[in-house]
Amino acid sequence: MTQGIDNKVVVITGASSGLGEATARRLARDGARLVLGARRLDRLQALAEELSLGDDAAVQTDVTQYDQVKRLVDGAVRSHGRIDVIINNAGLMPHSPLERGKVEDWDRMIDVNIKGVLYGIGAALPYMKEQKSGHIINVSSVAGHKVRAGGAVYSATKHAVRVISEGLRQEVKPYNIRTTIISPGMVATELPDSITEPDIAEAMQKAYESAIPAESFASVVAFAMSQPEDVDVNEILFRPTSQEY
Repeated sequence: MTQGIDNKVVVITGASSGLGEATARRLARDGARLVLGARRLDRLQALAEELSLGDDAAVQTDVTQYDQVKRLVDGAVRSHGRIDVIINNAGLMPHSPLERGKVEDWDRMIDVNIKGVLYGIGAALPYMKEQKSGHIINVSSVAGHKVRAGGAVYSATKHAVRVISEGLRQEVKPYNIRTTIISPGMVATELPDSITEPDIAEAMQKAYESAIPAESFASVVAFAMSQPEDVDVNEILFRPTSQEY
């Protein structure tokens, strides 16, 4: 499956743990040239060193700040001469019922889950248009397809990712750019740790006991990337076999 991956320049946000970290490991093994962004620079640098990615591969990045996302992408192009893939992966999931009025959590989800994706697109798209090639992978969720009580805002942000991605898909056809939405179900990551309400966090941790490994997400990314250039895999929805929701 290294076909379509080897030697490609790939930028990953939220790469210091979870889905991003697992994807970095998989793509490094498949020969990609990686540039990793996340807020936790120490973890990012340790991962970059472990994978022998080079001194410029770990870039401290807060995806809620457009200038930082642009710096991440600009640095990748400066180091490698191009950007072939951006994986807009950074995300938060602080579930709570709307009646609890967790405005700060709402704002964080909107800033990271929606604006972070938009900023990644905005930073990468000019380069990909000029190249007449590229692949933008945006991470949504099963919650982008279905909503449950307590997850209204999170579902709204992840549905927004799907809507933005579909609009993008139609807009970039003249530039030979591919787009993929990946919507995971329960995958073992630190995502439940972002929940600030103790009762909901406890219930979610119990639900996540049946989560599948983050490597499952990395395999899905590799599948989408490894298709022939004339094949555009636009959306993948996957769950643990045991997950009903």
